[in-house]
Amino acid sequence: MTALTVEILCSEAAIFSSIESQHSEPILYGITDGKAIGTYLEQKFKLYLKERYEFAEGNSASGIDFPGLLVDVKVTSIKQPQSSCPFKSARQKIFGLGYSLIIFVYDKADDSANRTATLKILNTIYVSVERTADFQMTRGIRNILDNEGNQDDLIAFMLDRNLPVDEIEAANIADEILANPPAQGFLTISNALQWRLQYSRAIDRADQEEGVIAVYRATS
Repeated sequence: MTALTVEILCSEAAIFSSIESQHSEPILYGITDGKAIGTYLEQKFKLYLKERYEFAEGNSASGIDFPGLLVDVKVTSIKQPQSSCPFKSARQKIFGLGYSLIIFVYDKADDSANRTATLKILNTIYVSVERTADFQMTRGIRNILDNEGNQDDLIAFMLDRNLPVDEIEAANIADEILANPPAQGFLTISNALQWRLQYSRAIDRADQEEGVIAVYRATS
């Protein structure tokens, strides 16, 4: 059996999105819980892939769906394209999550006559690991660096933006930024006990920015 790669994962995600958009599913009829819908779609996608490819499956320890590829799957409604993600370090907001994302964006329609639901996949987006940082945070940092900013400027910016760090950690991160400036991120990451990831910008910018790829777009 063929080993799964990121390229294959993206091409199969496009095929899966098209197939799933035509599928009527009784189990999802009347379901409004986004987490339940997300679990359904993620598990179905993995089963689809398992019939065709070899890959290491994620578990609670790895925390992501495809640890061998460093890719996590996210499923979200077009009505509010966002989901949660484990908080590991404040650095994730600047340097990225540490893994890439495949994001399925759906619009759910219930058919009351047949008591089934259809998940029309509107967009499937791949966001590469280096683009998974927060848009405004990385843009602000890159602007400071472009304007000859120093460690003090970076610390002040991080604290003004309420990055969840103390001044010592902010100074360490500032040194890291000066040595290794972050790429421009395209997620919106809200501070919480878990990160809150919002995807509207990634959806809008797909195929316009390097590392943000429209794997699939629904035709009307």
